[in-house]
Amino acid sequence: MAFLIYLAVGLLAGILGGMGMGGGTILIPALTIFLGVNQHVAQATNVIAFLPMAALVLPAHKKNGLLRTDDVWEIVIPALITTVLAGLIMAALPTDVLKKLFGIFLVALAVKQLFSLVTSFQKA
Repeated sequence: MAFLIYLAVGLLAGILGGMGMGGGTILIPALTIFLGVNQHVAQATNVIAFLPMAALVLPAHKKNGLLRTDDVWEIVIPALITTVLAGLIMAALPTDVLKKLFGIFLVALAVKQLFSLVTSFQKA
């Protein structure tokens, strides 16, 4: 039964990841809530799962003209540096704090999406 849950979670995360929306918004909560995976392990698993998803979908986005490569290093270099720093901080944080921070992130994301939806309805 756990295999089917992992399979469903992987499919949903892959769909969102392929669209560039971040499969971790599905993967991390599903791993922690439904499968009882530790928050640190779930977030690390998300990073591992992201790499092949990004590698597979990148050529499709490039083919469709959706990949902007000008000035990419101005984004990549600071992102790499802050990723390393955030990873070190994450590893040092207690699981409860990490869960709360991720929960705050998800709530903020939901509020932003709600405002975007309301704004798009008002313009229509």
